[in-house]
Amino acid sequence: MKKILLFVVFTLFFNIIYSQKNSRFVDSIRIKYNIPEVAYAVVSSDSVLEINALGNKRIGSDLRADLSDKFRLGSITKTITSYIAAVLVKEGKINWDTKFFDLYPELKAKSDPKNYNLTLRDFITFRAHIPTWSYGNETPTQKEIKGNNQQQRYEFIAWFFKQNKAISKKQDVYWSNPSYVAAGLMLEKATGKSYETLVKELGQNLNIDFGFGQPNIIDENQPWGHDENLKPEKPALNYKLNWLSSAGNINVSLPDYCKFTQMQLQGLLGKSKIFSASEFDLMHNSLPEFSYGWYSEIDPKTNIEYSFHYGNPGTFLTKVYICKAINKAFIIFANVQSEEADKGLMLILDEMKKQYKG
Repeated sequence: MKKILLFVVFTLFFNIIYSQKNSRFVDSIRIKYNIPEVAYAVVSSDSVLEINALGNKRIGSDLRADLSDKFRLGSITKTITSYIAAVLVKEGKINWDTKFFDLYPELKAKSDPKNYNLTLRDFITFRAHIPTWSYGNETPTQKEIKGNNQQQRYEFIAWFFKQNKAISKKQDVYWSNPSYVAAGLMLEKATGKSYETLVKELGQNLNIDFGFGQPNIIDENQPWGHDENLKPEKPALNYKLNWLSSAGNINVSLPDYCKFTQMQLQGLLGKSKIFSASEFDLMHNSLPEFSYGWYSEIDPKTNIEYSFHYGNPGTFLTKVYICKAINKAFIIFANVQSEEADKGLMLILDEMKKQYKG
């Protein structure tokens, strides 16, 4: 009995020291690379192995980091949109081969004919041969797009498909946010529900509190985003990011995104009640470079395959890396967007991989 107690005490002591060691390392990177707040986690399919939030929610304030803090996900939103799409396909409410203009025939006549046969699969896998567009584009203007949030997205995609902008060369993957805007509209039409409602329903099923937009709009004590000059982003609605809601406008806390990530890892390991392991593998790894919401790559240092995604919505940075082979996933959030901060996050990721044998 004494041996068992000693072993338990030693294990707890080792885990505390191990966690503190990583926290000191992460905080040193945070300070060196001018990151106001960083939150990071390492999870397996059934455990949270390490999780912490360090720094300040807003530079120059005494708002200390907390694990309840929400971060704007940016393009990691696409991992959630793609999963909702897969569930709806599984339920028979839509098909991967469903064409956009079969659901929105009223937009076809005024749209570029090159887009007539684009499908849900094309949009979710970035195989739609369409131009790029993001929140930095000057057109269309707010005056051109009318209505509530859902109507604005409809008006935006109607405008986008009217454009006859040439793409210089054929590519394997077309990194265009409007692909996911179109996918989101298709999911809305197939269900009769707004994208926001679909996300909230998924959150209820997974016990995750998904939100939209800047976290500090509803609560100024939530994290503020910062630009490359460390200027805090004041609470304000960004209408262009609303147009891109299904491509990059969800916010969520780190513990809650851990739940979503663990669900993905469980699925890859054949532990899902909804999809088979092969169906999850199709989502993550079936196509070169980018599959159904997920990038994939072989780590050159370890020769281990990862599926991953990252977000950079202007004033936040987010990263998630999932490795089926070692049953681990690494998640890192920061409330600043800069090249310097991104380098720091990659150093944290590399150290986490090394620590957990990834």
